[in-house]
Amino acid sequence: MKTIRLELARSKEFPDGSAAHGYVIHAPLKRDGHLDVEAWRKEQDRCTVRRFWGGTEEERGLLIHTAGRRWAFSYVAGDDADDEPIFRLDSHVFRVGEYLSITEHDGIERTFRVADVS
Repeated sequence: MKTIRLELARSKEFPDGSAAHGYVIHAPLKRDGHLDVEAWRKEQDRCTVRRFWGGTEEERGLLIHTAGRRWAFSYVAGDDADDEPIFRLDSHVFRVGEYLSITEHDGIERTFRVADVS
């Protein structure tokens, strides 16, 4: 199980990005940095996410694989409305400096940079 820290990448709102806005994910990775789907299936309850957003209350949830074969962060079990889909998560390599996009609760897709993998 790895701990992955994502930080908000540069945007209009944050021209330098922001270390105060992001996610900490606990998920199994293969040696090449891709998500290990088989290990995830065995340890779903340990695959957690924590969303931190600049001084607001943190949100805690799970990394889920939806019926539509999409990956998402879910904060309330059984409530799809709170899910945050992650674009092509299964093809991403979790290496420091890589980027990925997450569609957040507000419907806005934001880009995050992998800041740490340990």
